[in-house]
Amino acid sequence: MFKRVIIAALLTLLPQFVLAEVYTIDPDHSHIGFSVKHLVISNVKGDFNAFSGVVETDEKDNIKSATVKIDASSIDTDHEKRDKHLRSPDFLDVEKYPTLTFTYKSTQSRSGNRYKVLGDLSLHGVTKEVLLDLELLGKVKDPWGNFRAGITGSTELNRQDFGIVWNKLLETGGLVVGDTIKVSLEVEGILKK
Repeated sequence: MFKRVIIAALLTLLPQFVLAEVYTIDPDHSHIGFSVKHLVISNVKGDFNAFSGVVETDEKDNIKSATVKIDASSIDTDHEKRDKHLRSPDFLDVEKYPTLTFTYKSTQSRSGNRYKVLGDLSLHGVTKEVLLDLELLGKVKDPWGNFRAGITGSTELNRQDFGIVWNKLLETGGLVVGDTIKVSLEVEGILKK
């Protein structure tokens, strides 16, 4: 009798393991970028060039878990002096906080292939909830036999919420650096075999 109960329990759990899909982020075909106001009149754009992550979904493309880690020192605005300043204690303080981490918490809503995903972002020693707008662009088998999924997404952060407060006041009353950071994601994941 006990053996039948164990087998029944295993059979109940089996679909969860069989139907789960785990994707690792392909950094060569993915992009994490940002944009922030400069001098109130323009936007400075940049990227993070080193990151990794894993996303697990079920058979209906519902997200079960996700973790993304970003190397803070890989920030790149295509301007060496500015990038050095962004790595300094005035901004990311990469010596003290080398990694930015996003950890999935829940899906707030889903409509077709569009999701609103809540997660914890750890940045500059502070962890805050952020809401991502994501869209699953599709799945495909590549010419080498790998299955891939593509996601695009965005969110906005207030850098002061994460303790990044450096700024200078302009004569006109504006600030050198805006507080709102617009984040953009283009992610291609490879299904683990």
